[in-house]
Amino acid sequence: MDESSTTPWQHRPTQPSMPLSPYAKLQESILRLPPTPPDFFDSPDKKRDDETIRLALHVLKTERDALINLHDLYLLDQAAQDGFRRAVKCIAKASQQGGRAIVSGVGKSGKIGQKFVATLNSFGIRSSFLHPTEAMHGDLGMIGLNDALIVLTYSGTTKEILSMLPFLPAGLPMVAVTSHADSSSCPLFSHRPSSSCILLPAPIPRSESDELGVPAPTSSTTTALALTDALALALAHRLHPSPLAVFHSYHPGGAIGASAIQSKPRLIDDIAVRVNDIPIVAPWDSQDQSTVLDAILTAARSASGWVRPSSETIIAPRQIQRIGRMSDLARSIRLLGSGTVIEKGDWISIEAANSVQEAHDWIIRMRQSERGKTFLKRGTVLGIVDAQQCVSGVVEIEEIISDEELSE
Repeated sequence: MDESSTTPWQHRPTQPSMPLSPYAKLQESILRLPPTPPDFFDSPDKKRDDETIRLALHVLKTERDALINLHDLYLLDQAAQDGFRRAVKCIAKASQQGGRAIVSGVGKSGKIGQKFVATLNSFGIRSSFLHPTEAMHGDLGMIGLNDALIVLTYSGTTKEILSMLPFLPAGLPMVAVTSHADSSSCPLFSHRPSSSCILLPAPIPRSESDELGVPAPTSSTTTALALTDALALALAHRLHPSPLAVFHSYHPGGAIGASAIQSKPRLIDDIAVRVNDIPIVAPWDSQDQSTVLDAILTAARSASGWVRPSSETIIAPRQIQRIGRMSDLARSIRLLGSGTVIEKGDWISIEAANSVQEAHDWIIRMRQSERGKTFLKRGTVLGIVDAQQCVSGVVEIEEIISDEELSE
């Protein structure tokens, strides 16, 4: 074929008619890349991570649903409420009679039982954990006549617990935390007097095998934990006027103990001056009568500034400052007015256990009446009464409320 027969589109120049762009090679390399980058978001690791989160959320939802179901049961079911009331009264009675809460369980339920024991002890409610197997090998001896037994078993058929029951005192009251909704169907109560049996139902909406594909105790132990927590708090409030104070007294360590120290209110007794530490005024010469100068000199030696002209009278620091400005320092203390030397019978009593804030609020309330203002005024001495009903300390009223409040 000659050159004349070659069609134009078949002609290929050996060299480009124009210089190549300096980016030509880069463009060629870009064109050779795959049309789309690898999809890292669909990698096996990412899929496993997603499945991990989905599973975790499902477990949390399952346990949340179990707690909602438990809440609704004790909200709406009269039998469940009656059982809870009886359980609180039973364990409280044991505690008040010097007995203990004996808690028993096996496996994961036993772990929940041990936590229940720890919570009760934190509230000063004496309790002990009894492992059913160890009970059959001598630990039954820890059970006393005034004790109450609490058993935790979701199935209600735990062999170790059922084997232990026949060897317990017949009159020993027993509280059972179990999935059973009716005591008549619970094997734990089969051979015990109904009067000593108390059922605390703790069911779950669906079995753990159905929800999670494995019968691992999860929702069942969560409901048991929540129910025993509720029982412990209800007992604490029934037995103690101030559960918080009791809890802090038994829990001085850790972050809880530190927070208790920081939040502990300052008591009126904390700022009181001990009466026994206040020096009695003695005359510096051979005369029988103490003078204003004697009082001032004694106050100078007093760590608190308080002085006692006698065992039944007292002069507060603010009054010492006032009489120090007198020109007649040789004047007898006996000639000072009753507003300066305060008789013990005129001290206003406040219990030592009151906080400074409580004392302040009480004084403000009392001063709302004219009568209150007559005995709660400037110069008033507050006598701090201890647990033995003795006046152990004193405080000036000005230490509790301000001058502005005293002027109102």
